[in-house]
Amino acid sequence: MNNAVNDGGGAGVWSATGFRPGTKAGAGAAPGAGSPSGTPGGADGDIWSGCWVAERLGVELVGDQGLGELLGLALRRNPKRAHLLVSHVLGKHIPQSPAVVYGYGFALGLRVRDLLGEDEARRAVVLGYAETATGLGHSVADGVGLAPCLHSTRRPVDGVARAGGFEESHSHATSHLLLPENPHLLAGDGPLVLVDDEFSTGNTVLNTIRDLHERYPRDRYVIVALVDMRSAADLGRLDDFAREIGARVDLVTAASGTVRLPEGVLEKGQALVARYESEAEAPASEAQGAPARPAHRVELGWPAGIPDGGRHGFTPEHRVRLEGALPAMAARIAEALPSDARRVLVLGFEELMYAPLRLGVALEKLTDAEVRYSTTTRSPVLAVDDPGYAIRTRLVFPAHDDPADGPGERYAYNVAGAGFDAVVAVVDSAADTPELHAPDGLLARLSAHTPSVLLAVVPSYAPARPSTASPTERPSMLPEPLRGPDFSSYAPDEVGWLLQDLSDTKLEAPTEEREEAIQSGGAHYAESLPVEYQPSDAYQELFHNALAVSATRIAQAVGVVTETVLAERSPRPVLVSLARAGTPVGVLMRRWAQHRHGLELPHYAVSIVRGRGIDANALRWLAAHHDPADIVFVDGWTGKGAITRELAQAVEEFEASDGITGFDPEIAVLADPGSCVRTYGTREDFLIPSACLNSTVSGLISRTVLRADLVGEHDYHGAKFYRELAAADVSVEFLDAVSARFDEVGDAVDDRVKELLATDRSPTWEGWAAVERISEEYGIHDVNLVKPGVGEATRVLLRRVPWKILARAGAGADLDHVRLLAEQRGVPVEEVAELPYTCVGLIHPKYTRGATGADGRAVSV
Repeated sequence: MNNAVNDGGGAGVWSATGFRPGTKAGAGAAPGAGSPSGTPGGADGDIWSGCWVAERLGVELVGDQGLGELLGLALRRNPKRAHLLVSHVLGKHIPQSPAVVYGYGFALGLRVRDLLGEDEARRAVVLGYAETATGLGHSVADGVGLAPCLHSTRRPVDGVARAGGFEESHSHATSHLLLPENPHLLAGDGPLVLVDDEFSTGNTVLNTIRDLHERYPRDRYVIVALVDMRSAADLGRLDDFAREIGARVDLVTAASGTVRLPEGVLEKGQALVARYESEAEAPASEAQGAPARPAHRVELGWPAGIPDGGRHGFTPEHRVRLEGALPAMAARIAEALPSDARRVLVLGFEELMYAPLRLGVALEKLTDAEVRYSTTTRSPVLAVDDPGYAIRTRLVFPAHDDPADGPGERYAYNVAGAGFDAVVAVVDSAADTPELHAPDGLLARLSAHTPSVLLAVVPSYAPARPSTASPTERPSMLPEPLRGPDFSSYAPDEVGWLLQDLSDTKLEAPTEEREEAIQSGGAHYAESLPVEYQPSDAYQELFHNALAVSATRIAQAVGVVTETVLAERSPRPVLVSLARAGTPVGVLMRRWAQHRHGLELPHYAVSIVRGRGIDANALRWLAAHHDPADIVFVDGWTGKGAITRELAQAVEEFEASDGITGFDPEIAVLADPGSCVRTYGTREDFLIPSACLNSTVSGLISRTVLRADLVGEHDYHGAKFYRELAAADVSVEFLDAVSARFDEVGDAVDDRVKELLATDRSPTWEGWAAVERISEEYGIHDVNLVKPGVGEATRVLLRRVPWKILARAGAGADLDHVRLLAEQRGVPVEEVAELPYTCVGLIHPKYTRGATGADGRAVSV
């Protein structure tokens, strides 16, 4: 077992007089350790909040130098363990800066991600423990960034099957339930990351692993805790257990140490609790204070479909959507606060820790007020108004969420007497009950100790029931990208395909049959595939000759567009190519960045369909795994700019429907002859050999498919992998030929980029204007049947029923392959004196199968 603990400081002992040896007394006191207000400094700030217990019970904290900054001590009514380690950075009992609380969990998550590596982190699941570590576990998952999270719960939910359960032996309420909405969430074989606030005996973790390992065995577990407080007797238990189940177990903590307990401490502690609770009829900390004032309700505008926490599972996609909505929700809270509020508490509710924590972090960024965060709890703890004791005050109120184990008392600690000008109580809708608003309820208790109480209600997430689930219910997780060699002939690190594999589905239809269906409105072009064109020997020779001639020109364009992206879009962009024409360009851009700068850029391929938009599920996956601001969409070339416009509209619609913002819809292209984009390698219309062929120059992947009976609402668009064409595949040959020219074009790239960055590159849309003119001049009256540029004209000849090819007078070798294809299909090539493109392909404007001969060759209209 690997034991990863914090690196700083020496070891020592916290006792009644402070920490020894090696530090001055009180040096480890955290902000708020000595007073309920959480204000550092002063007499209280110099006293460790465990002194009171240590002095009376002889308890000692032994461990890392920073241990006292993280923990204080208190006593509680518990027959199994009298003392309570009280965290200053958990956000449960002690009000703390939300940024500090979130930062500790997030930092632990980053360490887990480094430990696992990105591939393993993507396969992981993070599990937090109720109730204290629900927010911590969720914050760790955010730090990991790539994994979904779940937390155990003590709230059963009708209709949701248990995926597991376990006991917490020292807790006052022992039974934990695991209730993921997605029954497969825990069934994978990736690492399981278990998160708790403290790691003491290890019993809870062992119970969890034992229960889950029997159902879902896996090779690796990672235990995460703020503090490792195992005794010497417990240190070897995880090693033994790991050997027993045959799995690796790692430990990641912020600090480590142990608690030295003298003999008879449990009995002494119980006596102390009984004595102090009986000294007064009601402890001063539970006094009513001023008369209750009504709470003011704040409408958060919580985004639809986002769970209120990890009780039923929470994905990285959910996190991205939530983060996009947090500033507006925090602004609504800030607007409702009194104008003179200088100290504000965001108070969460039992297991509902993450949502109020994130609201607190957002509010802290937005306001000049001092913001603190803590939550209510089921755990009964003795309150003693002494600066050397961690729990200074206590509010008591009845449970208000109809708990399964019946009514009972609930508590809020260190809130009374803390001087808060306003308290924002955040509950889920299941807890917004008459009991919450009752004269002895939480809101009334709070209003007696603060001038202003706000109530913010987060909708309780209702998991889809298997028998009644709406067909539009979105699943919580999307599949990982497909990669070669299982899907495509590209190396697995060159591109990940956010597509579903339809290789075993018959999708091809005769070209003439497809064209008639498309033009008659009977089918969309993306609902079927053309029969893959198999090049003749003469055509293959043309491809190789064209590649030899144009490789240097392509390499320069690749360098220019990549350097422009790095300079203007993002220093570490995530390349997202539009399958499939954009994919070879995306691979080449990735290779340039690695060759020139040593950057390993992520690259994915997604589907976009004219008239249907981009694959929204692919965008959701990307947003869940990367910052949308780093996404750069890549295509091979522009024609008239239809896809450019399609993408802009699709991103706008996606932002409106999902609330995920940050995607820049501007495409980066190798060639922009239509003047449709700002980011390009060249605006010349020249032959890009990857346009000469279909799948055999694009990783053996078909064009993408979007058909309702094959692609559901929650599926990626589809495509086929033509494994059977491997003998004719030149995909890697094309990439290698261009990559081999990178060194020789380096200086030319630098000069051209410098020139472009100082140039106005605003799109003029000249191509669109030319297409409209051609459409009218030739009596077509449909811009979709006019395909400008060498690449688009080639596609017309390979996939559609061409009518004629317009070629710029004097165009040379760039059109050799076009002339050959046109000859094979009996399509006339008409030279035009003034053509803004090297060539333009015209699709048959009045197509029926009678408009071609029996051999498929064109005849007159």
